[in-house]
Amino acid sequence: MKTVLTGGVLPFALALLLAACDGGSDADDTTPAANAETATAHSEGGAVTLSADQIAAAGVQIGRPVTGGAGTIDLPATIEGDPQGMQVVSAAIGGRVVALTRNLGQSVGRGQTIAVIESREAAQLKGEVEASRARLALATSNLGREQRLFAQSVSPEQDLIAARTAAIEARIAYRQAQSQVSAAGGGGGGLNRLGIVAPIAGQIIARPVLLGQTVAADSELYRIADLGRVSLSLNLKPQDAGRVKPGAIVTVTAPGRQASARISFVSPALDPQTRQVPVIATLDNRAGQWRVGEPVTAAVELSGSDGSSAVRVPTTAVQTIAGKSVVFVRTAKGFQATLVTLGDAAGDTVIVQSGLTGQERIATTGSFTLKAELGKGEAAHED
Repeated sequence: MKTVLTGGVLPFALALLLAACDGGSDADDTTPAANAETATAHSEGGAVTLSADQIAAAGVQIGRPVTGGAGTIDLPATIEGDPQGMQVVSAAIGGRVVALTRNLGQSVGRGQTIAVIESREAAQLKGEVEASRARLALATSNLGREQRLFAQSVSPEQDLIAARTAAIEARIAYRQAQSQVSAAGGGGGGLNRLGIVAPIAGQIIARPVLLGQTVAADSELYRIADLGRVSLSLNLKPQDAGRVKPGAIVTVTAPGRQASARISFVSPALDPQTRQVPVIATLDNRAGQWRVGEPVTAAVELSGSDGSSAVRVPTTAVQTIAGKSVVFVRTAKGFQATLVTLGDAAGDTVIVQSGLTGQERIATTGSFTLKAELGKGEAAHED
């Protein structure tokens, strides 16, 4: 049910102006008083009576509310690297950095050697690989000899079983030595050197070490990011986070650029410091127009609390009368001031939570003129 406001009769001077816009009748046949009586606009019961010509003359534009979705909320955000597309490359062993093949900003392919570390530990690991390879070759040779002797009934079966067991153990030791070198890096071009390879393809976004520097095990050498997809870090109030679901659209805006992202994560817990809800959205960046650490504006799509589509009107359509928000709805005789309950603002529109169905025709521009006439009408009644 719509609630309306009370008003009074419009001033005599405005009536003459609107009558002139209507074209009126011949001045010789009708007195000014008669003209005022036939073309006067009224404001009574929150209704303003105006003809189509009078509406146009007053500069009032008419449109319909926007329905669909539940509106958006604008808030600041920061571009970050996608957690799934970023990786730290560290030294698995301590040693001296003798080669760094990539600089900041350069691209790297997965599996490419990007650093070489020289150390005694590298020599030990590679030496163990060579030793285990030799033991495996010897065990394999002994197994072949025992198989021939057993086939000739010269050697007992237990010798064959022992040789087979020794060969299996030697093969396991060799694979283990290879795995240790592979975990540390592999390659490197020398017995005492290990090459560090890129685990993913992407761009170098950090290189905290220098050539010739001695590093400890697990020291960070590079940070690689696949910037074809980046993340958007947001913080929402709990009441807003309840209306944001994974998959919701986020419009990302920065000077000269705009793109759409999608919500991929809504935290089930509040941040203990900000007391807000962390939210992450993913953004396609194959064109390379977004940079990690860049501040942007994010317009987050909100879902309705009752699942219905929201009604949005231009902010210029809303006026405040007696402390209440109203929208002027077009009627057959003019406009009716209708009380509305407002929700979140989204750019130049605002959500109407109650008071409108979305099917009305409303004054989108010039509503302030209608508000002023209601005020004048009330003053006339008081006089």
